[in-house]
Amino acid sequence: EEILEALDNEQRAVALATRGPVCVIAGAGTGKTRAITHRIAYAAAIGTMDPHKVLALTFTARAAGEMRTRLRSLGVPSVAARTIHAAALKQLTFFWPQVFGGRTPDLLTTKSGFLTEAIKRAQLQGELSITSRDLLRDIATEIEWAKVSQVAPSDYLSESQKRTVKPRINPEQLAKVYTAYESVKHQERAIDFEDVLLLCAAMLEEEREVRERVQDQYRYFTVDEYQDINLVQSAILELISEPHRNLMAIGDDDQTIYEWRGANPGFILNFSNRYDAQTYLISNNFRCPAAPLVFANHTIAHNKQRSPKQLRLTRG
Repeated sequence: EEILEALDNEQRAVALATRGPVCVIAGAGTGKTRAITHRIAYAAAIGTMDPHKVLALTFTARAAGEMRTRLRSLGVPSVAARTIHAAALKQLTFFWPQVFGGRTPDLLTTKSGFLTEAIKRAQLQGELSITSRDLLRDIATEIEWAKVSQVAPSDYLSESQKRTVKPRINPEQLAKVYTAYESVKHQERAIDFEDVLLLCAAMLEEEREVRERVQDQYRYFTVDEYQDINLVQSAILELISEPHRNLMAIGDDDQTIYEWRGANPGFILNFSNRYDAQTYLISNNFRCPAAPLVFANHTIAHNKQRSPKQLRLTRG
């Protein structure tokens, strides 16, 4: 009861939903991190969750660190709170010798050097400036979109023509650089963060023993910022949560910020139907005064052309 005292009625309802698929639509400033951490702590306190088998996922190292700090203060320091990429990398690294053999490839923390070499190999250095940080960033972004959308270099040109948002770089040039970039990585025995997700998803899908070991290691999943999930991340989450179905998705489709690299708010909007999940709404805003909330609600309603959820004022 002490754990629940710090929550308002909406957050408390979420904390009490300790089992099964759960979907939470949480507007900006509504205390979703508080709801997440108190739910885990409450479920551990009443014995519904084993904190050693909980995996709490988010998108940034800072958010994961904040979650760990709050969980420690609530008496559940053993909960694993990581970014999705870090969690996938941990599993991939552990099982690599068994599944793929040999040493784990080097992980690229930046694509710039390999993209520069790829532009040279594609013989495009006369058309694409290898010294332009903006250009390299745009190429990296486009390749990231293609990979998490499972678009191979050979299919990039045709797929790019179907998109409503066109890339700022000539698609034919991008396809050549993409092909060369993958070749450079293979030659240097390196993988990027998108490869981590793709290889982890393939490993879990094709290796039953690996999948079952991960499913036994973690039985309760919480995913923050679920509106920024992409196709590959969704597949990984479905594979590891399938036997127990103790998956909570929390986020806000109005805050999707990674669509440019494959994020799709449809995953959270369709979560309740896909998983037959309990659904909750958190709308009491603790961050903003009245004027920004009025403007935010008006803007969201205009963008959606329908009545959205309404953020409610809780401060003057």
